[in-house]
Amino acid sequence: MTDSAPASPRLQLPPIEPTADPALAARLQHNIDHKTKPLGALGQLEALALQLGLIQRSDTIALHTPQMVVFAADHGIAAEGVSAYPQAVTVQMVANMLAGGAAINVFARQHGFALQVVDAGVAAELPAHPQLLARKIAMGTKNLCHAPAMTRSEAHAALAAGMAVVQVLPGNVVAFGEMGIANTSPAALLLVRLTGARLEDATGRGTGLNDAQLLAKQAVLARALLRHPASAPPDVVAELAALGGFEIAMMAGAMLQAASERRVVLVDGFIAGVAALVAQRLAPQAQDYMVFCHRSAEPGHRLLLAHLGARPLLELDLRLGEGTGALLAWPLVQSAARFLHEMASFASAGVSGQDAA
Repeated sequence: MTDSAPASPRLQLPPIEPTADPALAARLQHNIDHKTKPLGALGQLEALALQLGLIQRSDTIALHTPQMVVFAADHGIAAEGVSAYPQAVTVQMVANMLAGGAAINVFARQHGFALQVVDAGVAAELPAHPQLLARKIAMGTKNLCHAPAMTRSEAHAALAAGMAVVQVLPGNVVAFGEMGIANTSPAALLLVRLTGARLEDATGRGTGLNDAQLLAKQAVLARALLRHPASAPPDVVAELAALGGFEIAMMAGAMLQAASERRVVLVDGFIAGVAALVAQRLAPQAQDYMVFCHRSAEPGHRLLLAHLGARPLLELDLRLGEGTGALLAWPLVQSAARFLHEMASFASAGVSGQDAA
C-alpha cells in the first residue's frame, strides 16, 4: 500500500492543511527552551506542546469544549468464534454507555467531555436516546471469510457519515473510541494489509482469548486474507471495504474531518489507531493533528505506532477500547498546553539560564 492510493471520485475528502510552519515552530521551541527548567526536562510534554501550538497556529494554546465520540458496530466475522464474547454484547454495552455505566462514561464525567455514541452498524435496532446518533450503514458487516465486509458504496457512506458527525460538534478537541465485538479481527487484517506486518504479529487476544482460541483466530484471519487478495493498484478504500468495520471506517472519516477543522484529535488504542492509519493513508497530513494517547496490550498496536512513527503518551496495558485511553491521557494534554503559556521564562523570573557564566 502507498499513501497515494486513489480515492473514488464519489468520495470527497475534506481539505487538510499540514501544520508545518518553520517560523512558528522556531518561536514555540524558543519559548519551550527558555522556560525555567533544563533543556528538554519536560520530555514528551515539550514535543506535545509544540504539536498543539502548530495545530492551533498560535504561540499559546486554548483547549475548549472537548468531545468524546464512540462509534459502535457489529462484525460478521464474529460468527467464526474470533471473540471470547458473543455478538450480543455490542448492543448490551451500547445500552450500558447510554445508561452512563461504562468506563468511558466515568472518565468522560471526570474530565468534562461531552459524550456521544454513534450507531455505525450495530446488528439490532436501538431505541432513540439523546446521546445516540443513528448513522447505521447496515446490521453489521458481512462475514469477511465469505464475502467483502462491505461494499465500496457502504465504505464511502461510512467515511462520509463520520465526517458529518464531526461537522456539527462544538469545541476544538475530539477524542474517538469504539465498541464492537470481534473488531480486533478487522483491525488486525487492515494492519497487515496496509503495513505489510505479519499476521501472527498483528493478531492479539482481543477480549481475552486463551492460547488455543488465539491460534484459531489467526487461522480464521489467514483464510480471510486469502479470500481477499491485495487490491491492485493499491486502494485504501478497497481494502477498507473488504476487511474493515463500519465503526473503523466512520471513525477514519471523523478523524479526517476533525483534522480539516484544525481540531486536536485524541487517538485511543488499537482499533482507533487502525482508523487513524486508514485516515493517514487517505490524507497523510491528517497525522499532524493526531495525539496518540496510549499503547494498548494488543501486540498489533505496538507495530502500528512504530509504523506511523508515533510515540504514545501512556502505556498502561489497557485493552478495553471505548476511548478510555484517550481520556486518561487528557490531563497530560492539558498540562502541555498550560506550561507553555503559564510557566515563567528564565528572563521573566529573574533566574539564571544554562548559558549564564
